[in-house]
Amino acid sequence: MIAKFVARIFAAAGVAMLGVTLTHAPAQAEDSFGSPELIAAAKAEGKLVFYTANFAEVEQQVIKQFNKRFPEIRIEMVRAPGGQLITRVKTEAAAGKLIADVVDHSDRALMLPLADLFQDYAPPNAADYNPDAQVSPKLWPRATLVWSIAYNTELVKTPPKTWMDLTRPEYDNLTGEVFAESGGTTWTRIMFERQVLGEDYWAKQAATHPVLYPSGAPMSDALVRGEVAMGPLLYNAIYPKQKEGAPIQIFFPPEGAPVNPYATGIPKTAAHPNAAKLFLNWCLSKEGQTFMIKELGNLTSLKVAPVYPEGFDPKVVKVWYPNFDQYVKLHESWVADWDKIYGYRQ
Repeated sequence: MIAKFVARIFAAAGVAMLGVTLTHAPAQAEDSFGSPELIAAAKAEGKLVFYTANFAEVEQQVIKQFNKRFPEIRIEMVRAPGGQLITRVKTEAAAGKLIADVVDHSDRALMLPLADLFQDYAPPNAADYNPDAQVSPKLWPRATLVWSIAYNTELVKTPPKTWMDLTRPEYDNLTGEVFAESGGTTWTRIMFERQVLGEDYWAKQAATHPVLYPSGAPMSDALVRGEVAMGPLLYNAIYPKQKEGAPIQIFFPPEGAPVNPYATGIPKTAAHPNAAKLFLNWCLSKEGQTFMIKELGNLTSLKVAPVYPEGFDPKVVKVWYPNFDQYVKLHESWVADWDKIYGYRQ
């Protein structure tokens, strides 16, 4: 009996030590982010300039995590709203003064016409990515954002469970909406609503008199303050507030989860091309994608997700990618329709 007990103790200790080893082991070896020559060249360059349309606070977390792996590389971030960033890239490129080593944008339709500015690039795990997420082999879905529905638990006692529930008359004057013209991520949701939920969805939802917001940031703040009770939000816009303790519940409706992949590339004129490749290799790796999912509330365009956001069940919720040709061709007329139905005027 004593021998069996001692054996169990040592077995348990072995499992515990294995757990410690696994916990502290690096998710990937450094050389899986590129060849030793690339990594050495990137470290020798020592820096890169990163243009992004994403929230600065979000990207600062990504940069900090990347620097835990590669502290030798300093990243100078330039953050601008989507339209302004595209204008800046075009203007600098036309003058031969584009200083970005990486350009990262949420609207693939705005980036595609600029594809010739970017060099040929593919991460080591290129074959693991869903081709539906790409509009050019030069532009990669470094970040993939996903739509959810959030509600304030202090205000909502009979919460919605589906997208269609947001049309319920009892939710009159309780919902919020990011308006259609705010950018590519919202346009993805707008397309999903009309194509998946039905031609009359907008009219039904607009009948509940939602409050309209220019982006997810002010809407998520309003939801926390109780100025609105519920509404569709990008998961990464509201998830950090839930983590901080706000009375917010978030779910992914069963009709589908519209996603918006970013388009990210390395300009041909990059002064620090090796550092740029190493940064994108890390971001697109399993390690980088896992960090962005677990800590930032992203999804991923990897064919097999390493993890899923809290509450996302891939057996129940289907990821919805917009048809890119329709994404481009339908935009102007459908946004005009949406504006008319919701009574939005610039």
